Amino acid sequence: MWWLGVVAAGVGVLVPGLTGRRIGVMAGAALFIVAAAVVALVRRKRYTALARAATRAGRHDVLQDRAVTARAWRRGHRWWLLLAFAAALGSAFALPAAGGMLLAGCGAGLRLKAAWLGRLERTEDALLWVRVDWLAGNGGRPAGKAVKAYRSTGIAAGDAAPGGARRRAAALV
Repeated sequence: MWWLGVVAAGVGVLVPGLTGRRIGVMAGAALFIVAAAVVALVRRKRYTALARAATRAGRHDVLQDRAVTARAWRRGHRWWLLLAFAAALGSAFALPAAGGMLLAGCGAGLRLKAAWLGRLERTEDALLWVRVDWLAGNGGRPAGKAVKAYRSTGIAAGDAAPGGARRRAAALV
């Protein structure tokens, strides 16, 4: 979302629009801040409640790696992302760059939420996982109604670092 928003905002600045570039960019900056804050803060209580109710992952739990989860999410949401990108580009004719900055703000908010979850995982000293069969069909809704509780493993499990970031390989000494 971040990169789609940045590209849409960059293209939107090239179009003068009905309100002018200055007003469009100022409105876009306000939308960026509001969107980032809303996306980062929404459903935080649900995530915290699921993290508190986390149970130890058993042998029967299927925990897929970070790359597979990200690929499934992108495939499941590709049409929504394309539609959001087209809407951000189209809005440039009214408010230049505002739609793209709104989309980038949503992406930044998701990144802030991932960082918050990473801090939560570090304080608990456990990685949080969602069972694959509880996820929505499009790879989304990690805090949806179907998710009863998270599963937890030690920090060294899987290929993910706290917050969903890619685990960096230890340097050879």
